[in-house]
Amino acid sequence: MNRKRQIAGLLRKRVLILDGAMGTELHKRGLPAGVCPEAWCLANPKAVAQIHAAYREAGADCVYTATFGANRVKMGRYGLANVRETNRVLAGVARRAVGAGGLVAGDIGPTGRFVEPFGDLPFEEAVALFREQALGLLEGGVDLFVIETMMDIQEARAALIGVREISDRFTIVTMTYEKHGRTLNGTDPVAALVTLQSLGADAVGCNCSSGPEAMLAMIAAMKPRARVPLVAKPNAGLPKLVGVDTIFDMDAADFGAFGRSFTAAGVNLMGGCCGTTPAHIGALREALAAERPVAPVRLSSADPSSARKALILEAGKPLVIIGGRLNWADNDELRQGLVTGEMGTVRKTAREQEKEGASLLLLRVGGPGIDEAEAVGKIISILSPTTRLPFLIDADRLETIEKSLRFYPGRVLIRAAAAGREALAALLLVAAKYGAVPVLHIPTEGGPAVCRTAIRGAIGEARRYGFTKGDIVVEMMVEAPAPPPEALRTAYWLISWCAESLGCRTLLDLTGVGRGLPEGKWLQASLLAAAQASGLTLAVADPSGSELMHIRAAGDLLLGRNPDAVIGE
Repeated sequence: MNRKRQIAGLLRKRVLILDGAMGTELHKRGLPAGVCPEAWCLANPKAVAQIHAAYREAGADCVYTATFGANRVKMGRYGLANVRETNRVLAGVARRAVGAGGLVAGDIGPTGRFVEPFGDLPFEEAVALFREQALGLLEGGVDLFVIETMMDIQEARAALIGVREISDRFTIVTMTYEKHGRTLNGTDPVAALVTLQSLGADAVGCNCSSGPEAMLAMIAAMKPRARVPLVAKPNAGLPKLVGVDTIFDMDAADFGAFGRSFTAAGVNLMGGCCGTTPAHIGALREALAAERPVAPVRLSSADPSSARKALILEAGKPLVIIGGRLNWADNDELRQGLVTGEMGTVRKTAREQEKEGASLLLLRVGGPGIDEAEAVGKIISILSPTTRLPFLIDADRLETIEKSLRFYPGRVLIRAAAAGREALAALLLVAAKYGAVPVLHIPTEGGPAVCRTAIRGAIGEARRYGFTKGDIVVEMMVEAPAPPPEALRTAYWLISWCAESLGCRTLLDLTGVGRGLPEGKWLQASLLAAAQASGLTLAVADPSGSELMHIRAAGDLLLGRNPDAVIGE
């Protein structure tokens, strides 16, 4: 049987039990301080096999290979370069130790360096080194992959892309969080979930970080947004320093007692991290023997995410404003900066729009004299470490969109200027590859019946690439600067129809409406109010316009979307 289908079948029946700590078990068997753990494991395969077998006998369905640091960066610090062979051999040790009945996960840990744009390790170099490690693990006979203890969402993405480029096997990704509930570079659990599940992770969760109690809250926070199974591998309590040694003093019984609480919170795979032993895993297996897992509750999601947080798009939430000023066509200062390479305007404009109330940022920078792909990449590098807001990337060239999606440390909305079925198919293909949210253009000429047919056709095309109605955003395109009343009535009707009948998120771009007209700002605000009453999800606009932002706040208040909305100064 295909291993991926087998794992999916097991997860429908029960919580899958993972193994416990490897490092502390290796030290018990003689691993000295200051040596490369993987090199020691190669020289002592019997000791490693004993650990794997002990976890399997204790009840672990899946054991991790002893390859946590077997990447080119970490092994290079010890002058070692045989990365692929090390992973192949140690995967074979685990395979033989657990036999045909157990699952072997190829363990991929962090490099110890932050990946650009958060650090100095080039992104494509990171992808390549993780791909190299995964190739060795695959050759050694692993059934699945686990990317674990990641503190940098971009490094986790690089590892996942590296694995996905050589294999479609079941892949787990778990992040490590600090006491404040975020990774070292500021990602919260829901943002990590949205980013990683959209990129193709088959299961997402957390490991290390904390003891069981703190990790419970992380699993509970992720469950409502999870389309994939959730994973927990907590430590055996909090670390304590005794002399020069760090110890974890939660015993096996106390650890196992948390099992049922994790199942209730929605965990689907569970094991142990630092300080846990085969006894801890045995206690966990016993506690979960009669428990039934809670399946993922979401089937679709159009939620975008940045490197720090996710933006939840669902019915009843406040209308989302997409700040529209990072647009070369409408911003002379930005256009000049893009041509000269001066990016101060980019930082300033993004910071101002976030302060003014935008929840996303439009990014459109293609134009004469500008290398679109290079400019978008540079802006992503500048803004990703500093802004909490995700992007709507609008580009003339599909190459620009694909490069952006590969590099961006989150999940974005994307739209392309080109029209027609071929252009839509190309956009959907790249969106499916990188888990982006596609924005589908629908002109409002021709009346409701014609437009409704166009929307159904676009949704049908999206289904061919794996998207559901809830995964996409439908954009109603209105003519600027003064849209005809018939087109506006059609747009409002379609917004309502999408919201009530289809369950699609909707978008209206107001940035060109009213341009050059004496009361253009009030025209935008009036159109926004009517669209908001019809159920609009997102609007592209300039958040510095007080008229529009006050009308938006009033609408949220009157429609019950935000009872705490503040109107006026």
